[in-house]
Amino acid sequence: MSLNFVWIPRLAWNCCKNDVACSGNPLRSTKSFSAMHRVGSASNGNNSTRPRKEKRLTYVLNDSDDIKHCAGINCLALLTSAASDGSDYLFTGSRDGRLKRWALGVDRATCLATFESHVDWVNDAVLVGDSTLVSCSSDTTLKTWNALSFGTCTRTLRQHSDYVTCLAAAEKNNNIVASGGLGGEVFIWDIEAALAPVSKCNDDTVDESSNGINGSGNLLPLTSLRTINSSDNMSMHTTQTQGYIPIAAKGHKDSVYALAMNESGTILVSGGTEKVVRVWDTRSGSKTLKLRGHTDNIRALLLDSSGRYCLSGSSDSMIRLWDIGQQRCVHSYAVHTDSVWALASTPAFSHVYSGGRDFSLYLTDLQTRESSLLCTGEHPILQLALHDDSIWVATTDSSVHRWPAEGCNPQKIFLRGNSFLAGNLSFSRARVSLEGSTPVPVYKEPTLTILGTPAIVQHEVLNNKRHVLTKDVSGSVKLWEITKGVVIEDYGKVSFEEKKEELFEMVSISAWFTVDTRLGSLSVHLDTPQCFSAEMYSADLNIVGKPEDDKVNLARETLKGLLAHWLRKRKQRMGSPAPANGELLSGKDISSRSSTHSRIEADGSSENDAMVYPPFQFSVTSPPSIITEGSHGGPWRKKITDLDGTKDEKDFPWWCLDCVLNNRLPPRENTKCSFYLQPCEGSSVQILTQGKLSAPRILRIHKVVNYVIEKMLLDKPLDSLSAEGSIAPGLTGSQSQHQAVGDGSFRSGFQPSQKLKPSIEILCNNQVLSPEMSLATVRAYIWKKSDDLVLNYRLVQGS
Repeated sequence: MSLNFVWIPRLAWNCCKNDVACSGNPLRSTKSFSAMHRVGSASNGNNSTRPRKEKRLTYVLNDSDDIKHCAGINCLALLTSAASDGSDYLFTGSRDGRLKRWALGVDRATCLATFESHVDWVNDAVLVGDSTLVSCSSDTTLKTWNALSFGTCTRTLRQHSDYVTCLAAAEKNNNIVASGGLGGEVFIWDIEAALAPVSKCNDDTVDESSNGINGSGNLLPLTSLRTINSSDNMSMHTTQTQGYIPIAAKGHKDSVYALAMNESGTILVSGGTEKVVRVWDTRSGSKTLKLRGHTDNIRALLLDSSGRYCLSGSSDSMIRLWDIGQQRCVHSYAVHTDSVWALASTPAFSHVYSGGRDFSLYLTDLQTRESSLLCTGEHPILQLALHDDSIWVATTDSSVHRWPAEGCNPQKIFLRGNSFLAGNLSFSRARVSLEGSTPVPVYKEPTLTILGTPAIVQHEVLNNKRHVLTKDVSGSVKLWEITKGVVIEDYGKVSFEEKKEELFEMVSISAWFTVDTRLGSLSVHLDTPQCFSAEMYSADLNIVGKPEDDKVNLARETLKGLLAHWLRKRKQRMGSPAPANGELLSGKDISSRSSTHSRIEADGSSENDAMVYPPFQFSVTSPPSIITEGSHGGPWRKKITDLDGTKDEKDFPWWCLDCVLNNRLPPRENTKCSFYLQPCEGSSVQILTQGKLSAPRILRIHKVVNYVIEKMLLDKPLDSLSAEGSIAPGLTGSQSQHQAVGDGSFRSGFQPSQKLKPSIEILCNNQVLSPEMSLATVRAYIWKKSDDLVLNYRLVQGS
């Protein structure tokens, strides 16, 4: 199955030269890497001649302990008591696509809110004003949030054409925020202007905040999505008449990884794969100068309060101190043995804390060059946040640690000894390490840890197409039932491959979903019409009270389970039950929309019941989140229990609503299996049948046995019978080359001849088939050919 947006925009973000984040959340294949980046998109794949793909629906399965992050922590932001309601708060942004607010105590951190709207990794976050949190993501958006709320997104800002990797804010200018990304774009935002209400318009690019309408009911002031070409000139976009337009600081030719701004917000520095530090005037967006010296990607930047001095960390393992006024490098510090990814300085800009790919956190005196190893961990360090005399450390692991830092008096660290003098050449630190003179860490244990859930890094969809086996970074192997969104078996730390072999079943069910673990958890993707290709009998699903031979479409029942809460809320809002089979959605013309894409059929295999059966009932204690996109705006993400029933066809894919509300499914492929039924060589048994037969793929062999027996024993031709659920009328070869083998149990009241029924067995490739095998299983595991299946029948020996 082709995935949306198979084009991948420079896999430089965390996989550039010397920069692969090798722990916690390793990169997948290029296909899975791009899949979640473009989740919910309706764009074409790499072949522009193909029909436009319909919008995808994804649901993300959440761990039972949902207050924890389940993937690496990309960013940290601190809100101290002086600027809040008297408490200190830590904001964490994760590769699981969510942000969280933690109330900080002396010996504990309590999760107070989860901010969920981004559909891909959260890459950075900054605080501006009194209580506005700004985040950026690999979903190409910036979002603004009420930082002290319970997760209220107030705006979604779209201007970047690629992953947004970094943000910078001015501490004393509450409105100025800069954003940079893999598209080589840098934008300078006036957040107050961006948050100003705008009148409702008909622009389809308008995206509604918090996965819908913001708190005041205003539509979002969004800009158009376009690529900024390389240029040295400042540009104001004027292509959109509605909404706020940020300043585009144009000049980067490649990916931007790091930004920093001085307190007043007048100077901005940026760095990335071009190996130079660019300096900008934020008031005009013009580029003022370049600082050259690094030999690899620039991954971290800091500016002092005045904007005169700049610190940079690079994949060349060096930290450099620049005098912007003199346009030169003042000092180089060879502290790390690998890429430097994170920097934090003391308020006086006299000392720098640094971390990176070598798992180590160092403190360095910028004047004396004295350096000390504070601690080492098990994962690469992605970001740092200095908090009084402690420092918070975010890594590719889902946990966050607080270490002692002596931020008010860092000289205390050096008094402990074990310090060294930082060299000024990149190989000097590596050489010292190789010679066995590695410094001893000052601290062995963190003072506080905010635990996360181990990220899933390996998965296998089992043959029954309902269970997925997973392994997380801790080595724990679990079995998930994706139609309920829960773990049904936790095997602990066992061999993944051995468990996979142990759980193997010789069954063949059509592939109706795809899975990836880019967010650290299972993301299950449903694409139409492929998702509707899998069916099972109700008996095989152990559904009590439903006829055992009723066919159950797995995707439709899963969608009903996912949207059960939304349907209840919708019914309450409308004051009437959900539409019956064939009715239109809220008077909207879904029907005409459907006809422009493909012929839509009501599913005649079962009634349009609104009941959610037990195998499809999702947990309300750890509900999954939906990621999708409607006919307006961009992708959105929300927990299924937070859906309030106000969404209509502009917020969900039309095919999803048509299925759930109208009981209509698109034409499906591979639901039938064609085969020939012939006597075994030398068998005297003959049956009344001509040509090729067809039956549902899930038809069991024992039904074929029944068919053979009835054809042998009937005293009159079957074309006089038309009972539902029995064998279809027999046709002569001149009338049709196909006959349909029914999958009922002769429920019409037809009684076969009372003769003693002989025992029949069915073979394929000279192998006797189990009566419980389906035609699809026989074809996949016994027949193993592309041409039509051939089954043979014979009397059981001794009958």
